[in-house]
Amino acid sequence: MRYTLRQLEVFVATAQHENISRAASALAMSQSAASGSLREFEQQFDVQLFDRVGKRLRLSELGRQLRPAAEELLARAGALEQALSGEEVSGRLQVGATLTIGNYLAVPMIAAFRARYPAADVALSVANTAAIADRVAHYALDIGLVEGELSHPDLSCEPWQMDELTVFAAPGHPLARKQALSDDDLLGLDWIVREPGSGTRQTFDRAMHGILPALRIVLELQHTEAIKRAVEAGLGVGCLSRISLVEAFARGSLVPLRVPGRDFTRRLHIVLHRQKFHTAALRQWLALCHEQAQ
Repeated sequence: MRYTLRQLEVFVATAQHENISRAASALAMSQSAASGSLREFEQQFDVQLFDRVGKRLRLSELGRQLRPAAEELLARAGALEQALSGEEVSGRLQVGATLTIGNYLAVPMIAAFRARYPAADVALSVANTAAIADRVAHYALDIGLVEGELSHPDLSCEPWQMDELTVFAAPGHPLARKQALSDDDLLGLDWIVREPGSGTRQTFDRAMHGILPALRIVLELQHTEAIKRAVEAGLGVGCLSRISLVEAFARGSLVPLRVPGRDFTRRLHIVLHRQKFHTAALRQWLALCHEQAQ
């Protein structure tokens, strides 16, 4: 065979980081060794896998075509090594989650997973739906757990479990004791909501169809806790996942507002790259996800 697994590792790491120095650091190699490995790989087959753009290395068309096969081959080699060592479910799993899932669902899942498979490790990255999808598409994450819906040619988006947003306010808000809010009530409120690109904002915008352009959105924040603090301070009302509000409702620092005329339900999704090889660790994480959904 005219190439080595190490050459494939350098190729994939360089594709991920678009920089040979960072790729070398990720592989615990010297920069000169990584550069030499990549150069030898290209020369062996007389191909150019990257276009040099300043200090960045962008995949050439051939590089883009080869990357999924290289990713899969490395994953299969890793799975074989794990099987030979007698620890099938081991290694690091890169999980991405949107803010609500990452803060309120993923951490208990990681604890359960590590209890079952002590040889495995889970790294959690938290970002909004768009960012998680992009990282799964570029193989930086093995799997994404997202609140939003998406359509991407390289990704599968599998329905996971149901969730519901809740409109809420500080206990002293003028509408806190009202039985139900009408559209006129909604239009008269100051809103503090998540930023565009987040799954929560996507669901909020859909629920407010017909009146969305007329809503008075005074703050757009990237963090759930920041929105809760702003609402507690009386700056407006918010709309977040009910699971992120359970403790605040229990202690009375925030109160739910009923909006019976609007649908705030949504389904959480599992995002995977269509061409990614499923290691034993990834298969077991998916099994845990399905357990959680029951």
